[in-house]
Amino acid sequence: MDINYNNAQMRKGVIEYCTLLILSKQDCYSNDILQQLKEADMIVVEGTIYPLLTRLKNSELLSYRWEESNQGPPRKYYSLTEKGKKMLNEFDKSWTELVESINMLKSINLK
Repeated sequence: MDINYNNAQMRKGVIEYCTLLILSKQDCYSNDILQQLKEADMIVVEGTIYPLLTRLKNSELLSYRWEESNQGPPRKYYSLTEKGKKMLNEFDKSWTELVESINMLKSINLK
């Protein structure tokens, strides 16, 4: 069993939640989202974030706007929609329940 593979799979399972968390704090450019995910050790490559952002936008969880940039072409800034905020709230509840369940299992003393 490869622990690195398992860790990567667990991270992939929560990357959508993490992206919504980042955008709940402020609107972001895709590279800013990628950088914050990397800083949090949620190792993501550029090829992963763009399809995710498109999927979240198509699900109406995100919207975007274009802003001019001093460093090249205009940038697409993403923000949470109302539907995205509701989904984030659901993710928060699910995450709390998952952590509580795991902690319960860790504390069980088997005889």
